[in-house]
Amino acid sequence: MSDKTNHRRFTFSLSVIVVVLAISYIYLSTIFVFIDQWFGLFSSPGIINAVVFTSIAAMCSVTYGVTISTDPGRVPSTYMPDVEDFQSPIHEIKRKGGDLRYCQKCSHYKPPRAHHCRVCKRCVLRMDHHCIWINNCVGHANYKVFIVFVMYAVIACVYSLVLLMGSVAYDDGMRDEEKNGGSFRTVYVVSGLLLVPLSIALCVLLGWHIYLILHNKTTIEYHEGVRALSLAEKGGSIYKHPYDLGPYENLTSVLGPNILSWPWPTANYIGSGLRFRTVYDVTQGASTSK
Repeated sequence: MSDKTNHRRFTFSLSVIVVVLAISYIYLSTIFVFIDQWFGLFSSPGIINAVVFTSIAAMCSVTYGVTISTDPGRVPSTYMPDVEDFQSPIHEIKRKGGDLRYCQKCSHYKPPRAHHCRVCKRCVLRMDHHCIWINNCVGHANYKVFIVFVMYAVIACVYSLVLLMGSVAYDDGMRDEEKNGGSFRTVYVVSGLLLVPLSIALCVLLGWHIYLILHNKTTIEYHEGVRALSLAEKGGSIYKHPYDLGPYENLTSVLGPNILSWPWPTANYIGSGLRFRTVYDVTQGASTSK
């Protein structure tokens, strides 16, 4: 995909400012309070923890910026589904009727897995959801970067929470309220109120998206699949998600074929987002090879 389609104008919103302030607060309190009070910032353990946490926080900040600034994927204005393309054995249709998927608001056909975002006011390729915390949609071009950001955010929050608990325990052990506990008690309380629910929420979010990746689904497709499964059971048939190629294929389709590149916010291996491999491709390939 070209740079023109990969990048969008960076825009701040209140939610983005809140996230930036939260990242800054967690970083500063972790380095200059938790690590300093527990180990001493310039001791060997203090320096090691400060360097490791700074590296994680830096990756968290970089991936957050990339997630915000990366366009999730636009449907080309010239896109037209080729119903006679035998190499594309699946064409998504509307829920009612047999017509190809057409967006009335954008006035063009929608490729498979694309959906219209009411916030962005356009169709997004392989749309997962619109996230207010990045002021952007999560879609084909930035889904991997979003997952990497959440992963680093989870590591940073859990790491900071462990250092917070260690620092509080050390202060209690010192029993020197006037020198240690009193001056940083507010920081401990605020940090705990921020880190505990944030760590839980991010862990749940990461776990949810790991489940989706292993089944090659988006959040929208998951909810559509629940309805499709219910309808299939009522009709006595079996529903199978057409893009589920198996855990390994599903994983590499999102994170990339090179495991060493998984922790980096790059997605240069992805295709156009107009067509995706399906179980029908695998079946056809197996049948032709016999």
